[in-house]
Amino acid sequence: MIKSAVTNQEYIWQQGEYDYPAAYGFVPNIHTYLHEDEEERPGMIVVPGGGYCMVVNVEGEPVAETFYQMGMNVVVLTYTTDITMSVPLMDQPLKDLSRAIRYVRANEKRFRIEPNRLAICGFSAGGHLCATLCTHYGDVTDCDASLNAISNRPDGVILSYPVITAGEYTHIYSIRALLGNEPSKELLDYYSLEKQAHKEMPPCFIWQTVTDDLVPIENSMLFAEACRRSGVPYAYYAFPAGGHGLSVASDRIRRGDFGEPYTFDQVNRAVEAAKNRTAINVSEARRRELMLQFFGNEDGERKEQAAPAKDEEKHAAYVPPRYEDAEQWPGLAKAWLCRIGILR
Repeated sequence: MIKSAVTNQEYIWQQGEYDYPAAYGFVPNIHTYLHEDEEERPGMIVVPGGGYCMVVNVEGEPVAETFYQMGMNVVVLTYTTDITMSVPLMDQPLKDLSRAIRYVRANEKRFRIEPNRLAICGFSAGGHLCATLCTHYGDVTDCDASLNAISNRPDGVILSYPVITAGEYTHIYSIRALLGNEPSKELLDYYSLEKQAHKEMPPCFIWQTVTDDLVPIENSMLFAEACRRSGVPYAYYAFPAGGHGLSVASDRIRRGDFGEPYTFDQVNRAVEAAKNRTAINVSEARRRELMLQFFGNEDGERKEQAAPAKDEEKHAAYVPPRYEDAEQWPGLAKAWLCRIGILR
């Protein structure tokens, strides 16, 4: 928890507005991290990744802390995902992010966020979601007429090791969770964001590591080139080394402190539904995979943990490597936020 921050959780959809069938009682929400003073500040909405299967906490609170320390008031969005990969998400995550921006802007005074200084920062699949909004914000109509009158175009976008394309270099599992097993060419093109860039997009800051072992570096390269071609102001950094999921690459991350796990609410509900065989369209094979992943057995029963073996003790003592160049990305992003006028 960020000790000096005023924190709160708020649902972004009202009763009757949200109807994703595999939510299992989950409702998309935001967690706020606001400075205690009454000063209006620039705002940041953090959008963690997780392959559209979950919203991971390592890219939630630790990222919020980083931007909070830059003097921003920060919001972390927990949007719709599907760990069972049985009900394609389609445009629901996009609706969630669009609603979150409109909701925050409608409550700027309460959240103490300066007008025209609201950025978003997405990681991996969350980066794909942010880039989708960058390119398609004009396509998203809100069911609340008063909110629909508020712009959902962010003032700046940070894309951290983003999934961008649904083509050759895609992260196939993200696209499968989003669009299902057999999406049409039209859908694949719509969500291949390097094909959708246009000059009215907000300025973009993009970074990734060349050795990313999950999302190929071509994803960020393709979007940087699309920004250049479209005349969109952008910055692009390709750091030479580092695996996928570095988050802010801070000492806090390296010691395994990922913050509060509130982002896992929908995952926990879906896994419980799969365990009880009440989840929608989940095959027995997928159920077994989930039980092994979350419980370590096919029955979904929690077992008492045995004393760690020698090799497990060694693993527990493992210290992640440092990537001192990639660790600089938050500072570079801060300079870029100043350049585009969000930070002063």
